[in-house]
Formats: sequence, C-alpha cells, structure tokens
Amino acid sequence: MDIQLKKKPWFVRHKYYVSGGIVFLSLAVYTVALLFSPEKQRVSADTLGLAEAVQADFLEYVEQEGVVQPMLSLRVNSRISGYVERIVAEEGARVRQGDTLLVLSNPELLDEMEVQENALHKQLMSYREQEIEMEQKTLLLRKQVLQNRYELQRISDSYALSQEEFRMGIKSKAELEVARQEYEYKTRAAELEQESLQHDSAATIMRRSLIRNDREQEIRKFERVKAKQEWLVVRAPLTGQLSNLTVVPGQQVQAGGEIGEVKVLDRYKVRVTPGEYYIDRIVSGLPAKGTYKGKRYAMSVRRVVPEVKDRMFTVDLAFTGEVPPSLRLGQALRVQIELGNPERVLTIPRGDFYSVTGGQWIYKVVPGESRAVRTFIRLGRQNPKQYEVLEGLQPGDRVITSGYSRYGDVEELAWDE
Repeated sequence: MDIQLKKKPWFVRHKYYVSGGIVFLSLAVYTVALLFSPEKQRVSADTLGLAEAVQADFLEYVEQEGVVQPMLSLRVNSRISGYVERIVAEEGARVRQGDTLLVLSNPELLDEMEVQENALHKQLMSYREQEIEMEQKTLLLRKQVLQNRYELQRISDSYALSQEEFRMGIKSKAELEVARQEYEYKTRAAELEQESLQHDSAATIMRRSLIRNDREQEIRKFERVKAKQEWLVVRAPLTGQLSNLTVVPGQQVQAGGEIGEVKVLDRYKVRVTPGEYYIDRIVSGLPAKGTYKGKRYAMSVRRVVPEVKDRMFTVDLAFTGEVPPSLRLGQALRVQIELGNPERVLTIPRGDFYSVTGGQWIYKVVPGESRAVRTFIRLGRQNPKQYEVLEGLQPGDRVITSGYSRYGDVEELAWDE
C-alpha cells in the first residue's frame, strides 16, 4: 500500500536559495549603511586638544607686537643745490636745533653774488649822482624862492611909495596908475613863479622817494642773494637724533634733495600692523595697553592709516600716562588694543579648527562616550585667546579645538580612554 508523503514547506524546499538571498540582502544593507552612515576615524586620546564651552568675561581686543618709533621726525632737505664739502654731524649723533650738519659749496652762487654786488655798487653810485643833482636843484630852487620874495617885497614897497607921493602931489594920477599896473603885473608874475617853484619842489620830493625805494629794493635783492650763502650750511631743524644720512663728501645735492632725518627722542609712538579684519573696528581714541618688561602702560590709538597692504594696515599708538623708562627706538612692545567693554558670553578657546573649518563647525564630544561628532556652530567676535559662540553649543559642552589638519573631513572621531 502506497504511503502518501507530506509536502515540505517552500522555505525548506528552497532553503539554499533563501539562505543565499538573506546573505545577499545583508550585504546590500551593510553596504548601504556604510555609504550613508557617518564616516568615522579613530584617533589617539593623547593627541586630542579638548576644551570646554564656558560662560566667561569676553573682551574683544587685538594683540600685536609693535615697534617703538619717534612721535615726531623731520626730514632734512637742502634749500639750494651744491656739492657736499664737509659732513660735520655723524649719523646717529644727537644734535640740537641750529647745529651744523654739513657744509655745501656752490661756485655758481659765489659768481652770482659777485655780479649782484658789482651791480649794486653801480646802482648806488647812480642813485648818489641823482641825489646830488637834486640837492643842487633844491639849492637853486631855494635861491629862486628867496629872490622871488625879495622882488615881491621890493615891488610892494615901490607901489606904497608911489601912493604916498601921489598924496603929496609929487606924482600925478596917471603916474600912480602906471605904478599900480606894474605892481599888479609883477605881483601876479611873482605868484606864478612861486607856484612853479612849489610844483618843482613837490616833484623833487617825489623823485627822492622813488630813488630811495629803488635803492632799498636793490639792497634787499642783494641781501636775498647773499642769504643763499647761509643755505650752504645745512643745520638741524630741531633737537633730536640724526638718522638716515644719505650723502657723502663730494656728492652733488639738488635743491630740495633729502639729506637725512632728525628724530625727536623725548616722545614716542608705537606702530602696529593688524590684519584687515579689524580695519572697521579700530579708530582713533580707542584705549590700549602696552607691556614692557612685565609692566603695563596706558596707551591710546593716535592715528589709523586705512591703506591695506599685504592684508594689513598701520596703526600708531601713543602713551597717555607714564612712559616706560629707558625706552629706545626700534624696540619691540606688546600692545593690546581694546575694541569694547568686557561682556559675559559663551566662549571657547582659540584653536586651529578655525583655519580648517572657517568657524562653521567643530567636533563636539558626545557626553559619556569616547567619541566626538561634527557639529555646526556660529561664532561671533574673537580675540587672541577666545571665540564668542552664538549658536551650536551650550555651557559645559566639550569640543576638540586642535589637530584638525589630521582629521580631514570625517563626520565622527572615536578614541580609547
């Protein structure tokens, strides 16, 4: 009798196919998981630069190393061209205002002075001759005035005598009339002559004034040329230190040519060159502090040069109180420029993560675990020690701030404690 066999389930009959499908599906899932799961990298715990986000006082400031420079320096220029005949003051020497720095020679100037001096002597002689002529004419005019007065007096006396003789009957009326007419004519002629003499006298006075002005102008002209001889001696414009002496004996110097520089030594400034990131933040009047031999000194921003060169700009600072003793030109000074008042904000320390991530993200440590995940953040202000955190972190969060050049762009870091 035949026994009917019970049919096995399909998964038993096709167990090899099912097993192969499961294995294949598992491999596919694993592959997809690897593709879409965060990339991990194992690192050594000793190389981690860990820090904590904390609420702290944040002062935005710029810290730079500055160079001590003179507050005031004047360039020494030649007022006249010439050859360097002798250098009196050496570079680096301390000079007082008016001290001789060097002596120039200019043969052309000496020739010009000789020509001007000869011309002046000739002009003075000509003016003297004209004055003598005018003096003679003045004497003649005075003589004429005296003669005219005498004639007027004589005519007046003669007419008075004719009137007396007419009253005495010695002269007739006709003779008196003739005497009267002669008297009036000569009186009028004398008046005209006196008026002419007065005009001549006024013209003489005016001519004397013109000659005197011309003479004084010629003398001033010669004195100006003669004063150029003093320009051959180059003197210190103020008291200070002579530096950057650029000439040697025998060298030709043009008018207005630079010879050197005198730096004032009793007042100093400190020059720093911050990055262009701060160009809109640093303005004149901001407070600052300078550190010299471990002591801090009050300073302020004196001048800002807004021209950017090599991604930096120039800032000059001045001491507002005590000046460091024994300070010398060219010395280095650590300067801290304050950009505001201290504020209580969430901060993290500076690190090389900023140069790699641009401050857009950071590795944050997962609490209680030996791993850190990539976390997006938003930073605000910064100073040489801290960053202000605006978004992405909470107080107490631990982050990795250094070593980013070794991590690449992985999503997660893990390590063994």
